[in-house]
This record gives sequence, C-alpha cells and structure tokens, in this order.
Amino acid sequence: MKKLLRFLAMLVVALALAATLGTLLPRPLWPAAAMGEGTRRILVLRNPIHTDIAIPVDDDVRRRFGFLAESGLPVAASEVRYLVFGWGGRAFYLETPTWSQLKAMPVLKALTLDASVMHVDVAGAIAEPHPDVAGFDIDEQHFSALLDYVAASFQQGSAGPVVIGNAGYSSFDRFYEANGHFNALVGCNTWTAAALRTAGLRTGWWNPLPVTLGWSLGLYN
Repeated sequence: MKKLLRFLAMLVVALALAATLGTLLPRPLWPAAAMGEGTRRILVLRNPIHTDIAIPVDDDVRRRFGFLAESGLPVAASEVRYLVFGWGGRAFYLETPTWSQLKAMPVLKALTLDASVMHVDVAGAIAEPHPDVAGFDIDEQHFSALLDYVAASFQQGSAGPVVIGNAGYSSFDRFYEANGHFNALVGCNTWTAAALRTAGLRTGWWNPLPVTLGWSLGLYN
C-alpha cells in the first residue's frame, strides 16, 4: 500500500510539473511573422474543464459549414453571431450533459482512451470582457487556416460530416463524429490549443486544462 501511495504521489507531482512546464514553455518558441492586420475576432470560451472556440458568422462561414444547416442548426438566423466548436471524448460529451449526470464509465474512458466527437452550438452576442471569455484578433489568412483546422476535425462519411442522431443538449446544438482519439493527456483543451496555433497564436507546449491554456494565452499573445 505504501508503495502504491508513493507511486500515486510521484505521478501527481510529475503531472503537475509537466503542466507547469507546458504552460511556461511557449509553442511555437518564437512568434510567427504577422501576415496582416487583425480583422477577425475569435473567442475562446471556457468552463472548469473544457474550452470551445467561437467563430464569428458571415455568409462565407455559413457556406463553408453548410452541413450544419442541413443537420437542423439555425445558422442563418439573424440573431446568430457565432458558431461555437468543441472537440472531446464521445462518452463523456454525450453522457454527461450536466455534472449531476456524471457516471463512472465516461470518466474511465476519458482517463484512458475514447472515440471523439465534435460539438457545435450557435450563439448570439457574447459579452466581453468576461472571466470565461478571451478574445483575439487574427488576420484573414490565419482565420482561413483556423476554419481549415476545424473542418478537418469532422469525420467524413459518404455524404460529408456524420451527425450523431438523438444527441444534443438543446435544439440549438449538434454532435458529429470526429477524427482522432481522446484521452486525459490529449483532450479537448489540447485540441483548442492546436486550433489556436493554426490561427497564429501562441500557447503553452502542453495545456490539458482550461486554466493553464488561459495562462499561456495571456503570457504569449
């Protein structure tokens, strides 16, 4: 028992050290050369365990993600200002709409290995400043690269991205099959960080938690 407790304590210390170094070590090491004036404002939304990226909607973005409307999302509604994208573990995402519905199996899969899904929501105006909202201005080239990254995260079926039936938290969100596998080390927040790097931003080298991602974004951008 003592050996097990010692091992667990060492594991916790190692993970804490890795998360600290992952926050303080920037990725990429050097800032990317500016491609143009920041004309697009994207938002990073966070809760205690998860981050999403809110992308401003215009006609080009609606056309690029036309399959969302085909799935029933009201992306053309006049009050919609953002499409909100997140990537995560299938079991945890689909089976844990609220903390009160937390179950053992989704947690186990999240800590080991799980299939992944994309979650898409629509949003109206999002207030800034806000403790759980971080905004960044990026240029058109990086905005296009970000859209490419998000689009590539959707798993493609014979007719395009595969919507998951009877899955969603409301009438205004949908789940889709995604590329990649989820685990505690490579999870939703590392997906967000990778997406932001394609948008020309710098993050920590490894940011498994929203709070460490937020710290690194504040440090290097």
